[in-house]
Amino acid sequence: MKAMDLHCDNKTAIMIAHNPIQHDRIKHVEVDRFFIRENIDKGCIYIPFVKSEDQFADILTKRVCGRIFKNMIDKLGMIDIYAPS
Repeated sequence: MKAMDLHCDNKTAIMIAHNPIQHDRIKHVEVDRFFIRENIDKGCIYIPFVKSEDQFADILTKRVCGRIFKNMIDKLGMIDIYAPS
């Protein structure tokens, strides 16, 4: 079975997911971290780093520059239905 890719643009989150040591500052994510850690150990989840420019979810959740926005829209195959033809 191939591991599910869980793309992440936060290197700290990736390091926490792979670190078996509990840190006092991240107790609020304790249950989620153990779930992710357990599935990483089983090989069910793989967390590759993705640059912010390549993170498709960013155009839906945060402000990005026009170049990145246009590039993502093109990659997603979205069109402007109001654009003159």
